[in-house]
Amino acid sequence: MFKRVLVANRGEIAVRIIQAARTLGISPVAVYSEADSRALHVRLADDAVEIGPAEAAQSYLDIDKLINAARTSGCDCVHPGYGFLSERAVFAQAVMDAGLTWVGPPPEAITHLGDKVISRIMMEKAGVPVTPGFAAEHVDIAIYKAEAKKIGYPVLIKAAAGGGGKGMRIVNQESEFEEAFEGAAREAKSAFGDARVFIERYVEKSRHIEFQVFADQHGNAVHVYERECSIQRRHQKVVEETPSTALTPEMRTKMGKAAVEAVKASNYVNAGTVEFLFDDARQEFYFLEVNTRIQVEHPVTEETTGIDLVAQQFRVAAGEKLPWTQDQIVQRGHAIQARIYAEDPAAGFLPAAGPLLHLSEPSGPGIRVDGGVVEGVDVPIYYDPIMAKVIAYGQDREAARIRLIHALENYVALGVPTTAPFLRDVLAHDEFIAGQTFTDFIPRNFDGWTGQDPETEKIALAVAAGLGEGVAAPSSNGGDGETTVGLASPWATVGPWRIGAKV
Repeated sequence: MFKRVLVANRGEIAVRIIQAARTLGISPVAVYSEADSRALHVRLADDAVEIGPAEAAQSYLDIDKLINAARTSGCDCVHPGYGFLSERAVFAQAVMDAGLTWVGPPPEAITHLGDKVISRIMMEKAGVPVTPGFAAEHVDIAIYKAEAKKIGYPVLIKAAAGGGGKGMRIVNQESEFEEAFEGAAREAKSAFGDARVFIERYVEKSRHIEFQVFADQHGNAVHVYERECSIQRRHQKVVEETPSTALTPEMRTKMGKAAVEAVKASNYVNAGTVEFLFDDARQEFYFLEVNTRIQVEHPVTEETTGIDLVAQQFRVAAGEKLPWTQDQIVQRGHAIQARIYAEDPAAGFLPAAGPLLHLSEPSGPGIRVDGGVVEGVDVPIYYDPIMAKVIAYGQDREAARIRLIHALENYVALGVPTTAPFLRDVLAHDEFIAGQTFTDFIPRNFDGWTGQDPETEKIALAVAAGLGEGVAAPSSNGGDGETTVGLASPWATVGPWRIGAKV
């Protein structure tokens, strides 16, 4: 086993990697930008190396600085987490060229699977179902327009080299195609340095269902069941759960087998996620992409299988065989995860930043919090605004759902607005309770959400009165332009009231 790992990331995933490393006796080394000098992951590591200014391009995305940090701190492996450089083949190769072990898939697999055009063609050859569509290496708008007509509207235009909703457009009719195509290509070029896009049939009543996969260096590959991630805002997941309410045992087996075939087709090693689009009306599924890294939502899989996926990443990278066959992996109970972001859901999920004046995280039976922030430290503006993931486990879905709502009610953050109150309302919605979770769930049911409630307002005012001097009640007009102090449920529903001076 490795002796020392460079955790080439920040926030909650860096904390999670540090925790897994310690269970294996691996000494964790953190990296941090100037903005993260007091961050939680820095405090928890055995050693920490500053790698540059706050801007990610000059710190967390600087390959040379990361390699140098690994060498100077005596690391023998590098774990990239998710985001930043985790799916960059050039970083994986640089780590290996430096004589270090990359805790992730081979650079070739990252390259092929990271390109949605190449991966789509690869899956077609392997017999994995793909969404009806068209992809080519060239970008000729006339050809794509003709193919869109053959597929039939609505169609979805997607960036070939990226994800996260960037470079993506839904086109409902032919007259909208050219403008949407050009806009998607421009956005893809700006975000990923690659203007190539492709088109697929847009499935209107769809679910996003993904399978956790694992493969070792000895030719063994398994899936670790599915996660449903259909609750999304701006094509980004905010609530994930397992098992999916949509799958029969037969469909689960069929999709799991396809996921493993996808892994084998790409000569994959280590943890990954095969994402599918599930057409609820047709009861069919289609390959979307493979994420060549650990996923944000991996905890729900860990809670229902008892497998430490991050620790297993280290074991596979060290050359160990997978410790289980497919039949030995058993899923029990139900788990749901809610992502807590420093965002204002009532303002279109506008990202927020500022000092975290107070933080209280929930605990109790069946509750897990993967946090990445600490009280008294700024939530920076430079990175993804995720603060924590709150996970609830129960013997069944309803038990997990109720536990998670209660946990979100007890997640208290003063200083920045959070998505906790919004997520609580999502979990309490009738359609979520019924398991009717489709990818349009949030825009269809929560457009214009404000969270305002007279009774909650009264509670918050009472709380404000008990906080002592320097606390002002909310203004009736919703604020005067100052940066507000956002509060978690029940306080976040109140609006802008202030602690002391402007923050």
